[in-house]
Amino acid sequence: MKKILKVKTVHDYNAYVGAKDLHPQISVINYDTLPPIRHSLTLFSVYGLFLRDDSLEDNLGYGKRRYHYDKGSLICVSPGQVGGVEDNGEVFRVKGRALLIDPEYLNDSFLAPRMTQFGYFAYEVNEALGLQPGERKVLLNLIALIDNELMTEDSGPYQKDFVISLLTALFFTLSTRL
Repeated sequence: MKKILKVKTVHDYNAYVGAKDLHPQISVINYDTLPPIRHSLTLFSVYGLFLRDDSLEDNLGYGKRRYHYDKGSLICVSPGQVGGVEDNGEVFRVKGRALLIDPEYLNDSFLAPRMTQFGYFAYEVNEALGLQPGERKVLLNLIALIDNELMTEDSGPYQKDFVISLLTALFFTLSTRL
């Protein structure tokens, strides 16, 4: 029987990869600053965008199929999906960024009822989204703005609204690609 890592919360994934929690429901991860991790098949209960700067996982599973991606690709997962590579005991260094969002964070927002419209979160997609350099730069800038906002100690009452607006820009930027 395959061992599956259950990521029920953003914290669960942060703890697995060694990232610091800045917010309980949303996280930006810079893998370049983290120690190597073990492979895992992962059951996600959160949304995840993984902007990978490596191509180490040739056998990346996504649902019941293999998932193809190249260096610089964007991999997207949604709650209820399983992805990853079965743990073989080895560790590897991940390169790139990730953005994880608890679905509850989106409650009562413009995005909540629209998340199912973004096809790049669907199992039917079996290839990662290849990004042009300009698109990649836009996504990295939006992710950096989210990260910066999460690191702000005195965020104020409109932090969530601002982050939701950045997420909206990010998701709709991606949707224009498909």
